[in-house]
Amino acid sequence: MFLIIGYVVILLASLGTYALHGNLLALWVPAEYVAIVGLTVGGFLAGNDIKIIKRTVGALPSVLKGSKFTKALYIDLLAMLYEILAKVRKEGLMSIEADVEDPHASPIFGKYPTLQNDHHVMEFITDYLRMMVGGNLNTVEIESLMDMEIETHHHEVEVPGHVMAKTADGLPAFGIVVAVMGVVNVMGSVGQPPAVLGKMIGGALVGTFLGILISYGFVAPIATLLEQKAHESGKIYQCIKVVLLASMSGYAPQVAVEFGRKVLESGVRPTFIELETELKARKGK
Repeated sequence: MFLIIGYVVILLASLGTYALHGNLLALWVPAEYVAIVGLTVGGFLAGNDIKIIKRTVGALPSVLKGSKFTKALYIDLLAMLYEILAKVRKEGLMSIEADVEDPHASPIFGKYPTLQNDHHVMEFITDYLRMMVGGNLNTVEIESLMDMEIETHHHEVEVPGHVMAKTADGLPAFGIVVAVMGVVNVMGSVGQPPAVLGKMIGGALVGTFLGILISYGFVAPIATLLEQKAHESGKIYQCIKVVLLASMSGYAPQVAVEFGRKVLESGVRPTFIELETELKARKGK
């Protein structure tokens, strides 16, 4: 939503102010637009392999959506982890074997459909719970493995943002290329009247204008949003990590989820009282 609002403000600030003293039709040079778009798409395709292209294109719709990582989601996550760890503490590790092997049939995970339907989150949780059930790894080994997996996740989700940032960086240069081609065309028409030459030079400069405007006004904001979303998507894994490690270290479920709560950023972190009240309410159900 704010992306669209920002685009409107950018257009009003640029084209709107220009329209106060100039003719907008002077900026309509179709060949320049086609050249800029073609160079941008060509550079994007030439600089990335098919996996990166698919991942970047697939990530673009997310910039128009709000964040799914809300306080409510994290309360659900901490409550779910509390329930599973409380079951382990009460009935032993083997009691969660069925939950881990088939999370979609688990009565505990089934209470949290949003998390249950997130394949990556559920896979992360169940993989490490399975290791805990197996009992073959200590906390140091599991923490090292978790860190490597989280680092791999960070690298994967950051790629679209980096690709779009590189695309934005190249657009001003493409604008110069288009402008230079226009100037070359002007130089070949030196015998034309000054009015004609002036129009041709103006048309050539539209290329530079487009490259800079599209870069900093349209593509760069998308790159920034993708980078922000990549950053916030990693926090949920850090939260799960510290909760499970705290449990493996012998802390009670209530204390383990408190470890996870403290990892969260202030904007989505429930207070101690909020989380405690929610856990007590859900325990009674």
